[in-house]
Amino acid sequence: MLLEFDSDQRLWQKTVRDVVAKHCPPTLIRDVVDRGADPRPLWKSYLQQGWTALTERAEAVELTIVLEELGRATDPTPFLATTTQFAPLAGGDAPEAAGAAIYEGISARRVGAGWTLEGSALVLDGDRAENLAVVTGAGVFVIAADRVRAHRISALDPVLHIARVTLEDVRVEAGDRVDSNVRDARAVALTGLAATVVGASQRVLDLVVEHVSGRQQFGVPIGSFQAVAHKAADMHVAVERARALTYWAALTISAADPRGHLAAVMAKAAASECQAMVFRHGLQLFGAMGYTWENDLQFALKRAKAADLLLGGGDEHRATIAKEYRAARI
Repeated sequence: MLLEFDSDQRLWQKTVRDVVAKHCPPTLIRDVVDRGADPRPLWKSYLQQGWTALTERAEAVELTIVLEELGRATDPTPFLATTTQFAPLAGGDAPEAAGAAIYEGISARRVGAGWTLEGSALVLDGDRAENLAVVTGAGVFVIAADRVRAHRISALDPVLHIARVTLEDVRVEAGDRVDSNVRDARAVALTGLAATVVGASQRVLDLVVEHVSGRQQFGVPIGSFQAVAHKAADMHVAVERARALTYWAALTISAADPRGHLAAVMAKAAASECQAMVFRHGLQLFGAMGYTWENDLQFALKRAKAADLLLGGGDEHRATIAKEYRAARI
């Protein structure tokens, strides 16, 4: 992929989009939120499709395509945490069970030939993961989730699972430690979150365009008014900018480019700016209807905002970009 998808990637995007539209429609998301529907059959369908096997570095672009479509659909499964946070840290074969990652907040104390892990952190899908990859000063450890305490907490996005995970005197041995490049793994995680924000923001834009094209004032669609058209155009530009940086980050990861971490940070920063504009303009263009529970706009808005807050917001990542550029004396 250079400036646009090749034929295979376009076919892959269409295939993923068709599968998501069939198996993860807006009605399913509302069922999960309003009636507590179980998303595990959807997760199993992803496993059967082989999507969780997209963990090789060379498949980063293809994985990002999946993540964008799932972000657009407000996916209720642990796919994001498993493929972009757990798998890059854990290494090995493609995960067949849900996983999550703890990047900070856990300390490792040497005890004999092993270590004792202690600490607490907020973890994406920490309450329904079967395995956890834990980053500590002594390395990365992979442990079974039944060795920790996890409690789901309330989050802005009602579909997203955020849990308080606590480790108390969890004993690990040398065999639990994995050889993992945390910096590279974090780049994958940031790119995955950026793709999720892009997909959710695109969904907001699609709903807005549909709304302003159909609603009329003074006998014409409100989308023909300059003030409305300018806001929609600004949203489109923001989404395209964030999408371009996200796929550039995925491309650098797939090519083992040393700029991979910086590209991922730039993608996450651009996604943050994108969702802020899309959130503001999306609600304004929908008017009071955008604030109602019955409107599906809320799910895309909340997914974009929640994904932006995970692993640092825009301010943090812009500071990282400035620091790395100063270090490189550019």
